[in-house]
Amino acid sequence: MLELANLAVDHGSQRALWDVSLEVREKELVGLLGANGAGKSTTLGAIIGLYPTVGGTVRYRGEDLAGRPTSRNVAAGIALVPEGRRLFGDMTVAENLAMGAYAPATRAGLAGALEQVYALFPILAEKQRQKAGELSGGQQQMVAIGRALASNPRLLLLDEPFIGVAPLLVEDILRVLRQIAAGGVTMLLVEQNIHRALDFVQRAYVIENGRTVLEGTREALISNPEFNNKFLGLD
Repeated sequence: MLELANLAVDHGSQRALWDVSLEVREKELVGLLGANGAGKSTTLGAIIGLYPTVGGTVRYRGEDLAGRPTSRNVAAGIALVPEGRRLFGDMTVAENLAMGAYAPATRAGLAGALEQVYALFPILAEKQRQKAGELSGGQQQMVAIGRALASNPRLLLLDEPFIGVAPLLVEDILRVLRQIAAGGVTMLLVEQNIHRALDFVQRAYVIENGRTVLEGTREALISNPEFNNKFLGLD
């Protein structure tokens, strides 16, 4: 479904990604792991079209995404749940969710999309007329995920979805994400908590300083001494 080959991205005069390669197959759950500043968020931004590439390729369902606007990528079935949620705090929950269906292809299905989101996150149905900025961190994250779902994605990019979320709500959100995955949505997850990420994904890639350095199934990574030393603190 998604292929990145030797991806390079600049932020101004600074190189953010040098050589990132990965593959996500249809209906797969894949992790993107690494330390802060490794380039994980930039990778997701490049996939959806927020950051132009300066080298390498990004292919989605066989099509080259280079130079395509974000709106076209969203219409093609890619959705991003950004780090920090980026909600409109003065807008209601329902208004924020509706922003996910701004593309003409998804507007007609907004009512059904909202019904699905409210079924997954019943608390949002109760708070749909409340301002998003008044919600707890976990509830705001539910809105961010729901907004992405409103675009009817085939590929869901999740950037640190559990930051600032209470542990009890983390479990609720993970349960919902598993439901969404069971419905056929492919996911690429960026997550700082390595144990949580590996409990959720089937495979993962590790990037360091803008380069892919490791890849494998969760079992293969856990048994890899280099991965253990760097990320799990094991000998």
